[in-house]
Amino acid sequence: MLRSSSKILSACLFLTITLHAVVGQAEEKSDKKSAKTPKTKATETWSIDRTPGPSQQQIIDTQEGTWINLDVSPDGKTIVFDLLGDLYSMPITGADGRNKSGFPKKLTTGISWDMQPRYSPDGKRIAFTSDREGMSGKAGDNLWILSLEDRQVTQVSNETYRLLNGPAWSPDGNYLVGRKHYTSRRSLGAGEMWMYHHDAIAKGATAGLQLTKRANQQKDVNEPVFSPDGRYLYYSYDATPGDTFEYDKDSTKGIYAIKRLELSTGESEVIIRGPGGACRPTPSHDGNTIAFVRRVDGKTGLHLFDCESGSVRLVTDQLERDMQEAWAIHGVYCNFAWTPDDQEIVIWAKGKIHRVNVTTGEMKEIPFRIQDKRTVKKAVRFPIEVGAEEFDVKMLRWVSVSPNGKQAIYQALGHIYVKDLPNGAPRRLTQQNSHFEFYPSYSRDGRYVVFTTWNDQKLGSVRIASINAESAESWELTSQPGHYVEPVFSPDGKTVVYRKIRGGGILSPLWSQQPGLYRVPVSRSVQASANAPELISSVGTKPQFGTDNDRVYFCRSEPNQDSDNLKLCSMDLSGNRERVHYTSTWATDFRVSPDESTVAFIERFHVFVAPFIQAGDTISVGPDAKGLPVTKVSQQAGDFIHFSGDSQRLHWSLGPNLYSRHLSGESQATTSQSIGFTTKHAKPDAVTAIVNARILTMSRAGIIPRGTILIEGNRILKVGSSKEVEVPKDAYIIDAKGRAVSPGLVDTHAHGAQAVSGITPQQNWVDYARLAFGVTTIHDPSNQTHSIFAASELAKSGLITAPRTFSTGTILYGATGAYRANIDSLEDARFHLKRMKAVGAFTVKSYNQPRREQRQQVLAAARELEMMVVPEGGSTFMHNMTMIVDGHTGIEHTLPVQTAYKDVMDLWKNTGVGYTPTLSVAYGGISGEQYWYQIDEQW
Repeated sequence: MLRSSSKILSACLFLTITLHAVVGQAEEKSDKKSAKTPKTKATETWSIDRTPGPSQQQIIDTQEGTWINLDVSPDGKTIVFDLLGDLYSMPITGADGRNKSGFPKKLTTGISWDMQPRYSPDGKRIAFTSDREGMSGKAGDNLWILSLEDRQVTQVSNETYRLLNGPAWSPDGNYLVGRKHYTSRRSLGAGEMWMYHHDAIAKGATAGLQLTKRANQQKDVNEPVFSPDGRYLYYSYDATPGDTFEYDKDSTKGIYAIKRLELSTGESEVIIRGPGGACRPTPSHDGNTIAFVRRVDGKTGLHLFDCESGSVRLVTDQLERDMQEAWAIHGVYCNFAWTPDDQEIVIWAKGKIHRVNVTTGEMKEIPFRIQDKRTVKKAVRFPIEVGAEEFDVKMLRWVSVSPNGKQAIYQALGHIYVKDLPNGAPRRLTQQNSHFEFYPSYSRDGRYVVFTTWNDQKLGSVRIASINAESAESWELTSQPGHYVEPVFSPDGKTVVYRKIRGGGILSPLWSQQPGLYRVPVSRSVQASANAPELISSVGTKPQFGTDNDRVYFCRSEPNQDSDNLKLCSMDLSGNRERVHYTSTWATDFRVSPDESTVAFIERFHVFVAPFIQAGDTISVGPDAKGLPVTKVSQQAGDFIHFSGDSQRLHWSLGPNLYSRHLSGESQATTSQSIGFTTKHAKPDAVTAIVNARILTMSRAGIIPRGTILIEGNRILKVGSSKEVEVPKDAYIIDAKGRAVSPGLVDTHAHGAQAVSGITPQQNWVDYARLAFGVTTIHDPSNQTHSIFAASELAKSGLITAPRTFSTGTILYGATGAYRANIDSLEDARFHLKRMKAVGAFTVKSYNQPRREQRQQVLAAARELEMMVVPEGGSTFMHNMTMIVDGHTGIEHTLPVQTAYKDVMDLWKNTGVGYTPTLSVAYGGISGEQYWYQIDEQW
C-alpha cells in the first residue's frame, strides 16, 4: 500500500500521485557512476544519463526506506545498503544526524540504478547490481564491483539479454555468483546460477560458468549464496508443482524451498521446505546455521535452520511481507547479513534497518537519515481530444488491391469498402446492414469479391458479391451457419477455399463442429447436395492459390519454446499430397505470387520477399537467411501482404496507408498512398436533460440532492440543482426521481476480447457488462491491435454499443515470440511507435523490455511522436522505480512491496507519473479479487 492517507489517487485516465516535498542536502563524494571499461559506439549515441525531455530535481529527506538490501562489513563496524538506486554506508550504530552520528556516506550516484551491495571477504570491495552502461554500451542489470579505496567501479558480467543480479562473493574473494534471468514465452521466466571471476572483463572471461540449470522456463530460481567454506551453494526456488507460473499460490502449503548444491559433485538436495515456504538463505559465518525467511500465519518471519539437526526456530515474525506469490527476479526477500560474531542479524523490515538478537528475537532499530536528491524526467504526457466532430478511420483490415491495380478493397467500420485508385471515394461493396462483413478477397479476374459475414443471431456465412456496384449481384456459398474466415478464389474462379473456426467466448458456440479448411464450388445454388462444402484438412490457416486450380497453399505453425516455426505448405483439394515448402522461425504470414515465382513474408513486422523455389525439401527463410536472396521491401511495418495479378508488384498496408513496390525492373521504389476516409463521430442530435436526480459530483459541490444534468450532443453543458439549471423546452427529459447519477467510471486497465479470429460481434457482452456497471471509458493496455482498434472505431461511429475504447494495441513485448518488439536503438523504438500510431494508438505498452536503455528509447520516441507510454509493472520494484525516474506516463499494476515508504513518496511526488494499481491482479501477494470472494456474495 502507499503510506499517504491524506492524498487520494486521481481517477483520470492515468492516476497521478501528488505528495509533499521535503528539503535535502548535498551529495557526498561518489563514483559518479562512470565505468572504467571500454565503451562501444552504441554508448556514444545513447546514454541513460542524458535522455530527451525536461528534468527536475526530487528532494529526498527520509528516515525510512523501501525494500533495502544490505550487508555488514567483515569487521562488523559498517553497513552498506541501497536506497532509490544509490549505495550508502554507515556505522552499524546508525547515522541519522542526531548525537553527532553524522549521515550515511554516499558511495554511488547518478541515473543508473545500483542495488544489492555485498562486501568482499576482505572488506575492501563491494559487489553490486547495476544497470549502468558497460563495455557493450547496453544498460541492463549486470554484476559490478566498487573499490572502497579509490571509488572506481569494475564491470564483471556483460550480459545484454540474459541479465544478472544478486551478486554474492565466493569465500576466497575471487568469484561472484549471480542469478541469470532466462525468459522464453513469458517475459518473467526462470533463473540460473552463474559464477564469474571478479576480473572477468580484463581476463576475457565474460562467458561465466554455469552452476545450476533451470528445470523449466517459468518457475523462479533465486538468491544464490556460498557456504562459508565454499563447499556449497545455497539458493531458493519455486517448489510448487508444474512447469508454468501461477498466480495466487498457497503460501500455507509452501511456495519456495531452499536447495543446496555441492560444488565438487554437482549434486543438489532440498534442505529446507514446508508450510510457509523458505527463501533468502543466509548462512552464518561458522556455517552451522542458515537464516532464512518463511511465512507463518500470514506473517513473514526470520527463521534459523540448524544444519546439523535440521531443527527450525522462529526468531521474529516482524518482517516485511515477502514476495513468494508473484515474480521476484530481484529476490523473494531483500539481502540481510549476520554480524561477525553470529549473535545478531542486520535486516530491513517495516521501512527500517534493525539488529535482531538471534537468541531473544529482540529488534533494535539502526537509525538513518538520507538527505539527498534525484534527477527525474517529467512524465511523457500529451492531451488527447475526445469525441471530436469527425475522426479518421485508420483500422483498415484485409486490404487488397485488385489484380489489375485499379481498385482496392478493405474492411472498416464493420463492412467492406471499395476504392478506385488513386483518388476515388471509398464506397460500400454491399448495401446490407444486418451482418458485419470480413475477409474480402478478389477473384483473379477482379470481377468478384468473396468475403465472410457475421450476425450474432444468424451467425456467419461465406458470400460472393460483384465489384460492379450497379449490378448489386450477391449470393451465399454456405448453406449452414458457422464461423467462417479467410475465403479465397481458385485461379479459374470455380472454387472457393475458406477456413471454419470454433465459436465461443464473445461469439455463439453453436455450429462449431469440425473446424478446418473447406472447399466449395462457386455456385448460386447452395441447396444442391453436389455443392456442399467438403473438409480438406483439419489444420492450416490462410489458404491461397498459386498457378494451379487443384492445389492450395496454406500456413501451419509448429511452435516450441524458442520458435513459432511458421510453415508454408500445400496440398491438393482432396487434402492429400501435402508438401512443406518454406519455414521461418518468427514469420507471421507467407504469401505466394500468382505465378509462383516469389514468396513474401512478414517477420518482426517487416515485409520481405524471396524467390519461390521448388527444391524438394523445406527451405528456411528469414531476415538473415543465406540460402536464397531475401530482400526487405518495407521501411515501415506492413500488414496484409499480397501480390498484383501479374506478380510484378507486392502490396501491403499499415493502417490507412497502402504501400506498393515493383519487384523487377529499374524502378523498385516503394510508393504509398492514403486509402482511408473520415467519418462523423456518432452523437445524439437533441438536448437531453436528466432531472430530479441525486447527483454525485467530483467537485466541491459534493452531492446535489435534487439536481439536473444538461447534455447537448456528447458534451455535458451544465450540472446543478434543479432550481438553478433551466431545461430547454425541446429537450428530451429523463426523470431520475429516486435515482442517483454519478460520473461514468474510467477503467484505466481494462482487458476483454473484442474479436475472435478477426470477427467482431455486433453485441459484445463484455462491453455491455462494463456499461451496466457504469464504466463509460476504458483503456486497454494489452489487446490484439486489429481487434481493439476496429472495435474502437465501430463504437465511435455508433455501430456497436460500448464504452469509449482506447488501447495500446499489442504490447511492445520484450521476451520471445513472433510479436516481440526488438529495440536496440532509438530508430527501432520509432519504428514500433509509428506502426502503432498509424492504426490509432496514442499510448503504447512497454512490456518488460529487459534493458533500461530500451525502455528509455521507447520514451524518447514517444516524446517525438506525442504518444504516451505505460510500462508493465512486472512485480519488479527496482525497475518500477527506474520507470518513475525516466518519466513513464504511468506504472501498470501494483508495486510488489507491502508498503511504499517515504523514500518512494519523495521520489514520485509531482513527477506526473501515474499509478494504475489493478488491485484485482496484485503483485507481491494474492490477487485482490480473492478478497471480494471472501467478503461478498458474488451471485
